[in-house]
Amino acid sequence: MTGTPVEPNAAQTPRPAVLSLAIKEKAALYAAYMPFLKNGGMFVPTNKPHKLGDEIYLILSLMDDPNKYPIAGKVVWITPPGAANNKAQGIGVHFPADETGQRAKLRIEEILGAALRSSRATHTL
Repeated sequence: MTGTPVEPNAAQTPRPAVLSLAIKEKAALYAAYMPFLKNGGMFVPTNKPHKLGDEIYLILSLMDDPNKYPIAGKVVWITPPGAANNKAQGIGVHFPADETGQRAKLRIEEILGAALRSSRATHTL
């Protein structure tokens, strides 16, 4: 028998979780968008456990936009089950600084327009 023995404790890079989020209306987009992050981000409702720093591959659909926005981001926010103020359980995904993240951020901010300056509560703040 030939070959290299497999090291049982060898570090394996976990594959990013794949999540999809379809935003159907402007109010839902406002509630999910995280403009306070440097590159923007989205709150994604999920009951799957994640840790801060986990890599997430997010496929984002925005209202009537025929484009899908594939985003390789990182978990920067976690709302646990049973959070205060009846906040939805889920994670905040920070967009990357690359073209895909910037494209999504610009499109979201274009859709939201003046609503970005609203003081209404969101899923995160």
